[in-house]
Amino acid sequence: MTGSTTATGVPPADVGAVGGTRGFLSAVEGMRACAAIGVVVTHVAFQTGHTGGFSGRLLGRFDLAVAVFFALSGFLLWRGHAAAARGLRSRPSTSHYLRARIVRIMPGYLVAVVVILTLLPDAQADLTVWLANLTLTQIYVPLTLTAGLTQMWSLSVEVAFYVALPFLGLFMRWVPVRARIGVIAATAVVSFGWALLWQLIPVNPPYGVNPLNWPPAFLSWFAAGMLLAELTVSPVGWVHRLARRRVLMAFVAVAAFLVAASPLAGPEGLTAGSVDQFIVKMAMGAIVAGALLAPLVLDRPDTSHALLGSATMVTLGRWSYGLFVWHLAALAMVFPVIGEFAFNGHMPVVLTLTVVFGFAIAAVSYALVESPCRNALRRWERRVDPTPLDSAVDEVTEPAVAR
Repeated sequence: MTGSTTATGVPPADVGAVGGTRGFLSAVEGMRACAAIGVVVTHVAFQTGHTGGFSGRLLGRFDLAVAVFFALSGFLLWRGHAAAARGLRSRPSTSHYLRARIVRIMPGYLVAVVVILTLLPDAQADLTVWLANLTLTQIYVPLTLTAGLTQMWSLSVEVAFYVALPFLGLFMRWVPVRARIGVIAATAVVSFGWALLWQLIPVNPPYGVNPLNWPPAFLSWFAAGMLLAELTVSPVGWVHRLARRRVLMAFVAVAAFLVAASPLAGPEGLTAGSVDQFIVKMAMGAIVAGALLAPLVLDRPDTSHALLGSATMVTLGRWSYGLFVWHLAALAMVFPVIGEFAFNGHMPVVLTLTVVFGFAIAAVSYALVESPCRNALRRWERRVDPTPLDSAVDEVTEPAVAR
């Protein structure tokens, strides 16, 4: 096939030369578990009063674990579109994609919302709070991010990306394959201007609503994963070779994290920073996420990821969504258990118990709610509409049992 081209007019990618084209990426699942634990770390640090000084800045900046989550979604959900653009598979079915997304997140989420708003004492929920949280619109409705569910702002952003992705895929059909990476990268850079836009327009958002928590602000984090998806089905080049240098990628991720934890990216705690600081934080989040994921998806097919790809990490990765959803409720349970008040220290004990309780609840959620719902949808679709996975780079029908 030397010198040949595909119907798109570009040299065909040697799909088998990049490990990220495999159907299931165990190391990526392990990284998902690490990201979920990172979210727990930053919230436990805040609730135990570890917000000041150098250590407080480092612990607080573990909120960039959200960037890893967004990049993971960008990679997995865009990979099928990237493959289709190069003639490797048919275009992902929008109806199948939307069904899969709804069944993946909503059953476990709705159970958590009902239980937490009903049973958690600090969750002050009127009708508006109930409706906003049940519909994942809490970032747009004033003062509806309530106790036990404040982390759901990021899930609200994620759902907006889910809705936008088919339209992004439709738009990108008109972009030549050679230009796709450049267009995505340019869009990510443009998104840094979201904070500046809200300084320039003569509109004040309602009290309790923060436009910097709205989806356009985080487009660069999703774009980091989308770029990796494009590279996964592109011919191996210098970017792939750099990504396979794990020590270098680790250095880049740590350096970007330290910049994000510095005053360059904002003040300590929850105090809002300047536009420049916000842009630095967004840029560093995209770099951290990209540097952590690139070695896992642009690697050679025979690359071993002994830790992240282990059975234990894969299992924790499967439970990671439940940990994210339930960890603030678990954290609220820990303080009475140890007989301490919030913001009064004891972070090691609180963190350990929160992770243990959180994963325990997550395992139950996965076994009784999430997995049965996903497998029921898979069985129905295999009978009615057999379809490749949205994230697949080929036409192999998705398995009957969801991973």
